[in-house]
Amino acid sequence: VIDNNIIPPLVQLLTNAEFDIRKEAAWAISNATSGGNAQQIKFLVQQGCIRPLCDLLTVNDAKIVTIALEGLENILKVGDEDSKATGAHNQMATYIAEAEGLTKIEELQQHSNNDIYEKCIKILETYFGVEDEEEMPELAPQMAEGGEQFAFSAPTAMDGQQQTFDFSGGAGGAPAAPGP
Repeated sequence: VIDNNIIPPLVQLLTNAEFDIRKEAAWAISNATSGGNAQQIKFLVQQGCIRPLCDLLTVNDAKIVTIALEGLENILKVGDEDSKATGAHNQMATYIAEAEGLTKIEELQQHSNNDIYEKCIKILETYFGVEDEEEMPELAPQMAEGGEQFAFSAPTAMDGQQQTFDFSGGAGGAPAAPGP
């Protein structure tokens, strides 16, 4: 495939063709990242496959989003292997972030498809150093005495004083008169 110069037109189709053709090109590129060696995957990256794969992360087709995520994950694995061998940063992660892929992967954490959600979490934690968000204990409601209800309290200011809300606008409840 590489020797016959198929990759550049395939990346071109992935970038510019109508959606049905882009889907087929995505399958071909993703399959190439899955079965290719590190040198072949780097060639795909040099040919510009990252941005169009990242662009597919926003389509309304869960299977194609999954295929794009799998291709990107395979690319990230190659970057991770290089990173471990050289001690340098994962350059593939940088390329994906520059192609707005990191932002799109973060947004996909809200996807209704659980497989997509799980794959995004795995990619973010493994290749971008994003930790699972911890629950913020001060925001969680506390159990009231008796354990049958939640107790909510008003937030406290940084000086420890209870915050209050003033809806009067500072004019004793009456609207301020317009200025001259």
